Amino acid sequence: MSAVRSQVLFDGQQRLARSGYIAELPLVAAILLMQDLQRPLLLEGDAGVGKTEIAKVLSATLATRLIRLQCYEGLDAHSAMYEWNYQRQLLAIKLLEQDDSGLEAKEQGIFSERYLLRRPLLEAISCEQAPVLLIDEIDRADEAFEAYLLELLSDFQMSIPELGTVTAVSRPLVVITSNGTRELSDALRRRCLYQYVDYPDYDKERSK
Repeated sequence: MSAVRSQVLFDGQQRLARSGYIAELPLVAAILLMQDLQRPLLLEGDAGVGKTEIAKVLSATLATRLIRLQCYEGLDAHSAMYEWNYQRQLLAIKLLEQDDSGLEAKEQGIFSERYLLRRPLLEAISCEQAPVLLIDEIDRADEAFEAYLLELLSDFQMSIPELGTVTAVSRPLVVITSNGTRELSDALRRRCLYQYVDYPDYDKERSK
């Protein structure tokens, strides 16, 4: 390993340490590559080894926003992407009943951004400053959601039928965690940098 590369890794390790996370050099290298290559980082390991904390510390180190999507069984794309505020839309429809404007104009008014509820994935690609997007425990979601996620991670854009295609304002830094409760697809793994996170040894625990 060259002296320059060693220094870069050491500096990265120290920045994480100042934010309260003692990281091994392979993990530091993976984080730096994620930033340089703008590829998602898949962290795999048992529950409780500190995978989620890595995203939190990275957000603090970069002084940027952390947006978290907690995965669970039955999670669908709309819950992670966006939803319409139906109650406000119904109220607006009532107010528009006496309006003489045409149907198309009324629909444009109802399906506008003022009635859009941004869920984590849409919120992450809408930020002016690139946030850290934490997709936590992806192995809890089913294969259908994982397939949808692949599309987002490839293009960092999503289609909202009523509004059109929304493209990322700034590309988020994506951290994906998995507890290994099910096998993730090869397609997802190919799109990500990978790092296994293990329990800290005795000396590392003492150093905290």
